[in-house]
Amino acid sequence: MALDLSVETTARKAATPPGKYLFGPVADFLMLGGSAFLILPVLFFVPRDYEGPLAATMVVVAYLVNYPHFAHSYQIFYRNFSRKARGDGYDRSLQLRYIFAGVVVPVIMVLFFAYGAATSNTPLLGFAANAMFFFVGWHYVKQGYGMLMVDAVLKRKFFDDRDKKVLLVNSYAVWILAWLQTNTAVTAGQYYGLQYYTFAAPSWITDIALAAAVASTAATLLMLANRWRKNGGLPYNGIVAYVASLYLWILIARINPLWLLVVPALHSLQYLAVVWRYQTNVERDVLDAARDPEPKILSVLGPRYRLRVLGFIIGGGALGYLGFWLIPFLLTALVPYDKQVLGSSLFFFIVLIFINVHHYFLDNVMWRRGNPEVSKYLFG
Repeated sequence: MALDLSVETTARKAATPPGKYLFGPVADFLMLGGSAFLILPVLFFVPRDYEGPLAATMVVVAYLVNYPHFAHSYQIFYRNFSRKARGDGYDRSLQLRYIFAGVVVPVIMVLFFAYGAATSNTPLLGFAANAMFFFVGWHYVKQGYGMLMVDAVLKRKFFDDRDKKVLLVNSYAVWILAWLQTNTAVTAGQYYGLQYYTFAAPSWITDIALAAAVASTAATLLMLANRWRKNGGLPYNGIVAYVASLYLWILIARINPLWLLVVPALHSLQYLAVVWRYQTNVERDVLDAARDPEPKILSVLGPRYRLRVLGFIIGGGALGYLGFWLIPFLLTALVPYDKQVLGSSLFFFIVLIFINVHHYFLDNVMWRRGNPEVSKYLFG
């Protein structure tokens, strides 16, 4: 979730102050990133005999959580998309962003992958894998920053513009350092049967990035200490989300092979906390939200809005299965291509990269400042 939220001004003008939590103090702590601090130490003590089963379990868990996480962004972004594309209720800049992310970006990616597959251009397709890792890191740190901004609004512990610049600079510095660390030499890797290459980044560039990350981290700590004194506290769950996203999920992600399997699930859980809160408020805004559902047997689930939120979540799981498994499976079976050169999992490779990269562009539009739906439903 590339949450680019600077919504303090809007929140201050709201007639009803927002609640202090998305779901509650414990739930927010665990979903926004606190669970990372509990799980990572445990993984270092897992006996080698259990690494295989645990790895298989975490792959399943990651996919079960990741599917709805990606699918929900499509459900929200393309809901009433024609109205968004016309600019009905959206300013010109946001309208163009919706069109670019919703139409132009997917068309460009489809053409890119079609050309790469048709020409069996494995180096070009491999470059897409490296590009995905680039965007995923960017996406993680922006989501961590966005979660901090959300919690700051909920707690009424605001950051000024200078504070936010410090946080953003630190986010990008840590992200660039982590990405450069994976590109210190030209090495080949396998991703869904296709080979991709890292770049040979000069060591002195990595050294500069390390110095920048250390300096920006120090500046961030000083800023937070100053903000703590001024505000009489900090949005602690947001701080946990920010730290987990930057340092645990990006910078030291390779510290343990099992940790690499856990991180996507935790990142997705962080996203789901905000999306489920958002969708709950959307459904509460419907006129018959408080009525009992039909048929009456469904009343055990609560009022209609809860049933609709459940339907949204189930729909996300179904859409995720469709996108990540059924569609690439059918494409593999129906579309001929050179499997000797491109491997047997080409369409799984393409779909995974397409969704990961497109997800960044979608979120960068949906959750940005100026989107009227964000201030209306996220903090309601």
